Amino acid sequence: MSYKTILVSEENGVKTIMLNRPARRNAMTPEMQEELIAALQKAANGHCRVVVLSAAGDAFCAGLDLVHLQQMADKSAADHVADAERVARLFRTLYELPKPTIAMVQGPAIAGGTGLATICDFTLASPGAKFGFTEVRIGFVPALVSAFLTLQVGEKRARDLMLSGRFFSAEEAEEMGLVNAVLHPEELAQHTYALAEKLKANSPQAMAATKRLMAKQNQAWLDMAIAHAMTANAEARAMHDFQEGVAAFLEKRKPVWER
Repeated sequence: MSYKTILVSEENGVKTIMLNRPARRNAMTPEMQEELIAALQKAANGHCRVVVLSAAGDAFCAGLDLVHLQQMADKSAADHVADAERVARLFRTLYELPKPTIAMVQGPAIAGGTGLATICDFTLASPGAKFGFTEVRIGFVPALVSAFLTLQVGEKRARDLMLSGRFFSAEEAEEMGLVNAVLHPEELAQHTYALAEKLKANSPQAMAATKRLMAKQNQAWLDMAIAHAMTANAEARAMHDFQEGVAAFLEKRKPVWER
């Protein structure tokens, strides 16, 4: 299969899926989301033993492409639901992948990009990486990432990160358990693929069974949380503040919120 927004390679049982929209800071479009889902599903059913998620350029992923979101403003409620369902399917596919996954985060991973990076089983980052659930800054709701974030850091920290919309460093992400290790930029790739080699030495059946067990333990929670999140995601797009926030961001001005 040929891809337009990602690069996929495989060597010695390690499949690398690279986000490849560096000019747009690897912001996700529907096309990229579908390609990521397809590549992950192919990895799940293929012979690779480990999946590495990386990115071209200086940024890991700037989240959803705001140009796409702005274009969605006049779409129907059904279109918004379908858009939310696609993001949920991407995150769920990554979370439930039977192969171990490693995110190699060389730069900023923001909003949905933080989700992509931290839903992986292992997240390795350089000191230049930064994270943030910044949706509230543009009048949006960090809906679909919220379920996974709450599982990972607990509700109190999740509320802090999502309501403040603040950026946080790779070091703070490591302290919270969202990042496994912060590595010098020149060592990031080396450590990532060294970890992949260690994982390859483990039983693939046992690792798949372990991931399946953990996913089952959280299945009821995720089913409920993601269902609510998809509704919230779709509804948020009809809010005045969302439309104003996206427009203000693209026009490089301060938003005027509705009271």
